[in-house]
Formats: sequence, C-alpha cells, structure tokens
Amino acid sequence: MWDDIFLIPFLTGLCLALALPILGCFLRLRDEWLAALAYAHVAAAGALLALVGGIAPAIGGMGAAALAGAGKRFFSKRLAGGAAFALLLLGGWALAVLLAANQPLAERLGHALFDGQLYFSGSDNLYLVLPWCLFSIPALAWLSRQLLLARIYPDYFHAQHLPVWPVVSGFDLLAALTLALATMTLGVMGGFALVFVPPWIVFRRARSWRSSLFLSALIGALGYGAAFAIALGLDQPFGPVLALLLIAVGLLIA
Repeated sequence: MWDDIFLIPFLTGLCLALALPILGCFLRLRDEWLAALAYAHVAAAGALLALVGGIAPAIGGMGAAALAGAGKRFFSKRLAGGAAFALLLLGGWALAVLLAANQPLAERLGHALFDGQLYFSGSDNLYLVLPWCLFSIPALAWLSRQLLLARIYPDYFHAQHLPVWPVVSGFDLLAALTLALATMTLGVMGGFALVFVPPWIVFRRARSWRSSLFLSALIGALGYGAAFAIALGLDQPFGPVLALLLIAVGLLIA
C-alpha cells in the first residue's frame, strides 16, 4: 500500500472523495444531481475526441466540461425540467461510444473512462487533482451562502440589486471541472457514486447544512478508503466495488 504504485492513486482518489460529496450536497440542494452524470459523460467524450485529434485527453475532457458548465445557464432557460442535463448526458454518451467503437486509439481510453482507471493514476494526475481540490473546497465554502440564498430566497439578489448569474455560473463551471477530473480519475460511475450517495444518506439525517457537508465528506472518505482496500485485496475493479459499498451503506442507514 505504501509503494508509490498504489499510494499515488490512493491519494489522488482521496482528494476527490473529499471534494465530490461536498459538491454533491450543493447539486442535491439545487435538484441538479443529474448534472453530475451529464458533465461526466461530456468530459469523457471530450477526452476521447482530444485523443483522436492528437491533444492531451485531460485538456479535451476539462475543456468540454467547461463549455457544458458555461452553457448550462443558457440551455436551462430554454429546456425546463432538467432536459438540458438529460440531453447533455445522452449526447456525451453517444459521442463517446461512437468514438470508442470506430477509433482503435480511443477504445482503450473509453473503457478506462467508463470503468474507472484509478490504479493507473500517476503523479501527473495527483499534481492536477490536489491543487484543484484545495481550490474547489474553499471556493464552495465561499459560495455557500450565496448559493443557499439563490435557492431558498431568490428575491434577495433582486432586492439588493445584485446579479445572481456570477454566483450560479461560477458554481456551474466549478462543478463541471471537478466532475471532469473525477471522470478521468475514478471513471464516470465511480465519480457519480461519490457525488450522489453520501449526500443522499446525509440529507435524511443531518441536523444542519454545515453538518451535512461535513458528514458527506466523512462518508465519502471512509467509503473510498474501505472500497480501495477491498478492491485491492480481492483484485477487483475499483469503481464497481466503491458503488456497491456506498449503496450497501446507504440502504442500511435508510
């Protein structure tokens, strides 16, 4: 475990296991949990498209997710009921599958993105994920009050003659880039499990907003550590083990 071949992937995933559940609380608060899957699939498609074009997959994945996050406000006004996220999800999935099926270069990366490639994460991934998580968690804490007001008391910004779009658009961009990194590290469903399940558990039990953020991060970190140990010990893929473990914990608590 303390060998670099396992320690670096573990630390890389641990950073995301702390950040993703906190992000998931905000997405659940805003009824936008489907955005996690949408951004993840768009990032996967962008990474494969960049690989085919001879560009680093990380640049393509994060660039595609950033475009989706920046354009979310525009499309949401015209496509109500979460349709924008559903269409992004379907479009990203379709493009990723077609690229993987028709480009031999993209097939292996496509399987890694959807199945998870945590064990193959190197120091480059850690140097990218760690600074981003150190930035994104305080950024979410700074945006917390404004996001709560925008959700619970939307007339506040109008009464104070303050624009709400910088807060909302900043959060959308932050969410999209975080999920892009998660997709390229934990895989589409591994990242989604950490975004969805811990907040789902905590929202049934937490007594306050701050306690929900803390408990979500704690459940995510503990679940991640247990799943990593089990998957490594049994020589199993990490993503499915993580998802099944979080589901089991969630059902027991529920």
